[in-house]
Amino acid sequence: MAKVNIPNFKLNNGREIPALGYGTWLGLNDKMVFDITDLPKLVDTLSYAIDIGYRHIDTAHLYRVEPEVGQVINKKIEEGVVKREDLFVTTKVWHHYHREADVEVSVRASLRRLNLDYVDLVLMHWPMSISQDGVDEKIDYLETWRGFETVLKKGLAKAIGVSNFNVEQLKRLLANSKVVPASNQIEINLNLGQKELVDFCQAHNIVVVAYSPFGTMVPSHAAPGSPEPKLNNPTMVSIAKKYGKTVTQVTLRYLFQRGLISIPKTVSKSRVVENADIFDFVLDENDVKTLAEFDNGYRTVPCSFWQDYANYPFEKTDVKLEIPLALRKWKNGANQDID
Repeated sequence: MAKVNIPNFKLNNGREIPALGYGTWLGLNDKMVFDITDLPKLVDTLSYAIDIGYRHIDTAHLYRVEPEVGQVINKKIEEGVVKREDLFVTTKVWHHYHREADVEVSVRASLRRLNLDYVDLVLMHWPMSISQDGVDEKIDYLETWRGFETVLKKGLAKAIGVSNFNVEQLKRLLANSKVVPASNQIEINLNLGQKELVDFCQAHNIVVVAYSPFGTMVPSHAAPGSPEPKLNNPTMVSIAKKYGKTVTQVTLRYLFQRGLISIPKTVSKSRVVENADIFDFVLDENDVKTLAEFDNGYRTVPCSFWQDYANYPFEKTDVKLEIPLALRKWKNGANQDID
C-alpha cells in the first residue's frame, strides 16, 4: 500500500494542520438535490486515505456525511491505525445557527454525529444568517463569533475560524473580537487567485484553506463557457510534463507554494494518492508566473441565490435564483434520517 507524507502548517494558536486534506462534500446534482450516490465510495476512500497517511479531514453539517465520517474515524482509532490526536478534523456551522447560543447547539450536534469529544477546527460556514424557511435573519456575524469563542473556551473545538469571509468582513471581525480566526476557508484555484484576500489573511496569521482547488479544470464539473485551464490545456500539459507530474498535481503544488492548504474531494483511491504526491518537486519562478496568469476572477461557487441577503461576501450579479431546498432543510447520514 502506497504511503503519503504530508507536511504541516502552523495555526496562530500553535497547533499544526496538515497542508493537504480530504474533502467530504458530495455536492448537489443537476436538479439541485443532494447526491448521496457516492457516499459508500466516500467512506471507502476516506478509510483508505487515513490508512496511507492522510490526517486532515474536512466536513460540515451541510454535507450530511458527519455520521459516516465519524464512523470511519472511530474505526481507524479502534484498529490502531491512528490516535485521535493524530487527526485534524474540521466541521462547520450553517446559516441556521448564527445566534450566539445556537453555535454551541450546532457544534454539539456535529460532535454527536461524528461521535467525537472535540473537533480540531470549527468554521462559520458563511457570514450570512438564513432560516430554514429562507428568511434573512440579519444576525451580525460578530454575535455569531462570540458563540464560537464560547465553544473554543469550553474545549469543544481546539481552534475556531471562518469560511467565505471577504477582506472587509475580516477587518471588522478582527477589530471586534477576542480571538483571531485561525483559518479562512475560501475558494481558490487557478481562475480565482484571491491575492488581496490571501495577502490580508497571511499578514494577520490566518491560515488560508482552498476549497474547489481545481475550479473549472475538470470538464464534467465545469459550467458551459467556463474559462481555461482545463485538464488538456497545452500550457498546463507542458508544465506537468516538465516535472513528470499530472496537471492536477501541478495545480495543488502551485497552491502549496503560495502557502495555502488544499482540500480536494475525490472518491477515487488512485486520486487520493496522486493528490498527495506533490511534495517532492518545486515549480520554478517562471512556471509560477505562467500559472498566475490564469487568474481572471472567475468564481466556480458564486452561490448567487444568497446575494440579496445581509453579509453576502461576493460580487453581486444580475442573475436571480431561488435558494435550493437542499441548502435549507435536510437530515444527515446515508438514510437522511439523523438530526
